[in-house]
Amino acid sequence: MFGMKSSTAKRPLHIVIVGAGKVGTTLVEQLSKEGNEISLIDSDAAKVDEINNLYDVLGIVGNGASTTVLKEAGIQESDLFIAVTESDELNLLCCTVATMTGTKDLSAIARVRTPDYSRDSAYLRDKLGLAMIINPELEASNEIARILNLPAALEVNSFAHGTAELIKLKLKDCSSLTGKSVIEFSQEKHPRMLFCAVERNGEVVIPYGSFRFEESDVVSFVCPKRSAANCLRSLGIATNQTRDCLIVGGGKASYYLAKRLLADGIDVKIIEWNRERCEELTDLIPEAIIINGDGTDAEILKEAGIDSVDAFIPLTGIDEENVLLTLHAKQVSNAKVVTKVNRFSFKNVINTLELDSVVFPRLITSEAIIAYARAKRASIDSNVETISHIFDERAEAIEFHVGSESAITSTPLMNLEMKKNLMIAFISRGKDIIFPSGSDTIEVGDNVMVVTTETGFTNIQDILV
Repeated sequence: MFGMKSSTAKRPLHIVIVGAGKVGTTLVEQLSKEGNEISLIDSDAAKVDEINNLYDVLGIVGNGASTTVLKEAGIQESDLFIAVTESDELNLLCCTVATMTGTKDLSAIARVRTPDYSRDSAYLRDKLGLAMIINPELEASNEIARILNLPAALEVNSFAHGTAELIKLKLKDCSSLTGKSVIEFSQEKHPRMLFCAVERNGEVVIPYGSFRFEESDVVSFVCPKRSAANCLRSLGIATNQTRDCLIVGGGKASYYLAKRLLADGIDVKIIEWNRERCEELTDLIPEAIIINGDGTDAEILKEAGIDSVDAFIPLTGIDEENVLLTLHAKQVSNAKVVTKVNRFSFKNVINTLELDSVVFPRLITSEAIIAYARAKRASIDSNVETISHIFDERAEAIEFHVGSESAITSTPLMNLEMKKNLMIAFISRGKDIIFPSGSDTIEVGDNVMVVTTETGFTNIQDILV
């Protein structure tokens, strides 16, 4: 994914983060937990003090585009620079100044949300010398679109450059998997799939051959993207196609999602209270139906067809509104509902509400950046391509690219002494997705997906005892 390798061997990175908002705080928490040295810059002294009290970081109050402030943060000895303020322009400026002030090995990442900049992201990345430009709303809309393509799923994550998917769903008594062991199910004639994590009664386990599934288990399995619908059908789970979608809120995420759904042949209605924004959306996405009104009004929702649509997506800027709209939709409609939530603070409460699918844009953003940071920290023989935190960060699905020969290559998996509580979910080799047996080997050039309840793997060799 990133096309980047480093010869450094698991040493801590010195990382400068500009922006102490939701994403910045998440990055500080995750990256400091993984043993990196963090400097945090923000103009809000109260935010800097709050994070300083929670984490072992160097907090600096100031302008992240100032060379003086950047030098105070240690930019000239830093490996990675991340700008995640609320301003796209400031993020791009900060990265530009940082790359001019830091060493030639400094990598810079900017969060950019504006559609105009996102369309030019490849050009900006090249001209400004950035390692990555990431757009939380765009990434969230892509995740929502993947879920709507498989509406029976709770989550759908993409791996191996889009050729494999990790799908999470809740088993019901109608599922052909309920009551069977992993090995019993695998002996039947089913599409290629591999079960790699199960949550039961609040505990997450890696399911090996004798593990027996129960009703109400939340199961994650991996399969080739092209056979995902067949895999769900083999589990006795309906895979109805989404034909139309009602979105509440006309912000950037709604724009990106509408464009993606319309391209997939799905009809879209958007309810937005601001008339000026409605006019903008009408010009930007003329194929969509734009309704000017209060999307939290039950009568307006009814008039818009909430009781008959296939999918309902609340994308307001207020988490509480999104949650209440979801609960309302589940009462009056059979629609597939995906809820966008920005804050983690009430995540445990949200889990008890059984909202169906929930998307956290800031988690998507932090996962991509953490994957890059681990790749930069790893040795040259393997490289982290993609990370997905599953089951509320109690397990990780990590995709590695194997760049050179090592202790794990060309050796049958049965002969490798691997850690407990992990599974090699697939090997991507060329155009093939291989669900490995004990006699299979990992070879140079492969991409390998590992699911583990441990955290912090930076190298494929971390799977070994």
